[in-house]
Amino acid sequence: MEDILNLPVQDPPCVEFSAANLKWVKVEGGRQGGDDIALIPFARVEEFVKGESSNAECPASFRIESRRKRSEGSISKPRVDGYLEYTLYWCSYGPEDYRDSESGNGDGSNVKPATGKGSRPGRRHMMRGCLCHFTVKRLYTRPLLALIIYNQRKHVDKTGAPCHGILDRDAVGTRAMYAPRISEDLRQKVMSMLYVGISLDNIIQHHIEAVQGHGGPHNRDDFLTRNDVRNMERVIRNSSHELHVDDECSVKMWVQRHHKHVFFFQDYSVSEPFILVIQTDWQLQQMLHYGNNGLMSFHSTFGSKKLKYPLSTLLVFDSSHNAIPVAWIITSSFVGQFVHKWIGLLAERIRTKDPRWRLSAFLVDNPSFDISTISPNSVDTIEEFMQVFVDQCAFMDYFKSQWLPHIELWVTGIRSLPVTTPEPLAAIETYHLRLKSKLFHEQNVNFWPRVDWLIHTLTTEFHSLYWLDQYSMETGYFENLRDDSFSTNAWSQALHIPDVNVMLDEQNLQLAKIISQADRTLAYTIWNPGSEFSLCDCPWSRLGNVCEHVIKLAMVCKSRQVARPLLAAQVYRQALLSLLQNPPDDPLVLEYAIVHATRLQQDIKGLEELSNSGLLQPLPLEVNPHMALNHQLFPRLP
Repeated sequence: MEDILNLPVQDPPCVEFSAANLKWVKVEGGRQGGDDIALIPFARVEEFVKGESSNAECPASFRIESRRKRSEGSISKPRVDGYLEYTLYWCSYGPEDYRDSESGNGDGSNVKPATGKGSRPGRRHMMRGCLCHFTVKRLYTRPLLALIIYNQRKHVDKTGAPCHGILDRDAVGTRAMYAPRISEDLRQKVMSMLYVGISLDNIIQHHIEAVQGHGGPHNRDDFLTRNDVRNMERVIRNSSHELHVDDECSVKMWVQRHHKHVFFFQDYSVSEPFILVIQTDWQLQQMLHYGNNGLMSFHSTFGSKKLKYPLSTLLVFDSSHNAIPVAWIITSSFVGQFVHKWIGLLAERIRTKDPRWRLSAFLVDNPSFDISTISPNSVDTIEEFMQVFVDQCAFMDYFKSQWLPHIELWVTGIRSLPVTTPEPLAAIETYHLRLKSKLFHEQNVNFWPRVDWLIHTLTTEFHSLYWLDQYSMETGYFENLRDDSFSTNAWSQALHIPDVNVMLDEQNLQLAKIISQADRTLAYTIWNPGSEFSLCDCPWSRLGNVCEHVIKLAMVCKSRQVARPLLAAQVYRQALLSLLQNPPDDPLVLEYAIVHATRLQQDIKGLEELSNSGLLQPLPLEVNPHMALNHQLFPRLP
């Protein structure tokens, strides 16, 4: 055991992995005459447990039999295998054996198990004496590593014979052939269906059709019963956001009960703010899927005037340009001040799951993430504006206090960071409206001051809306139950506008017009068509939103190749050249800057040739507070 730190750290590339994917080292001694040990990243322990539960010969469900934790600094001279966290996992078909006893008859019902935590009500029918178990130690001296100690790798009883699964003859034709419980994935699926209002009968009917579709039952999930669904209905009916009268205590209790959903937690103290970052398994999968080579956006400080603590969201975008929440951040401080506490950990978590995962860009909606001195030209423009209204004292006081600081921030942000395209902007606005509709309904007004209510609503009903939308898109089921806003976002509406409705003069790209779909006698005017600062005079755009007309114009300009060079491309190129002139410490970021600076140089050269040909003309731009790209929040991910 003194040499365990010399063992290789094994990190299989598959999403879930099992003992079969690892190389084990035998250590003499132990309870069974010798233990097998291996080192893996601590962040991948959950994937290992899931992989072990999917054993084809002996499907199982490993429960946590015991758990112990220590705080850092509690040991002055830790052993090489000393732990910060110690967790014992045991197959749910053991260790007790009730195969020969008649449940509920005679004294058998009062028999206490030889090991474990006393009697296990409701699990006697599952106990078949299985001795398969392993221990996971999060090493004290290497907290990022986990030492797996497999005490008994085979699913056998004390006689050494198989006690469940297809190798156990007595289990053939019974549920003991399969895992003892439905999987967490199926549980999440059914719970989400219940939260969005799908009835028990429809859930069972859908499940039967799905099982028949893949040729009959193959695992425990395929034996989902009405009783399973009723049990989950009961859990939902009896659940409450208020675990304790005191909100702070209630939040702490939720964190303890839902540690799998808690990515980062820091309790409030005199020197540190409250920070809670929530990410479910499903959200992590969406982040891995849609974030790779895609965009990720930061939707910040929602509900700062109504909620106890403002809510921020990390978003990715699916193929239909819908924004999907992949993490929620609740903090008592301005989120940008302490983002470093968890953003690096999130990057490491993603890289652990998929080392090849890369973001194309990270979007922020608050320019104060990266502020420099306001440009002189912008100052002149603002001063000129203020001179026009110099005699309107009340208005100028209002303007200086409410608008001037924001204008300065946005102008600086737009000059220092590229501005993104309208499609993600429209998706983010739709997410914002959906979040507002769900949380700020008048019937919830008494709950706004409680953080536990916000957490409960996000992780149950709101989470289920997005799960159902993705599930419906992937399978075609329950399309009639999808939220209409998922299929009627601005991008989807733009696809339904015929090209003939677009009036665009390629010789004069100052403005364009689009005939209304609802009223063909009405035409909307779009200024700066095809640019990141396009503006429309339709009612939806006048409210400050990105409309379908702006997106349609962007599509048309791109297809006709009449779009002018974007300010975003110039700012982006300047940022890359700045990286080359001041090389960062991370070689990954430097390599990214070199590759993309070269590519942009080629693209800009081509655009300059088009401009010299007279096909492109100078484009007047107006400052518009849209989203901005910022690669600095993910220093390890270009």
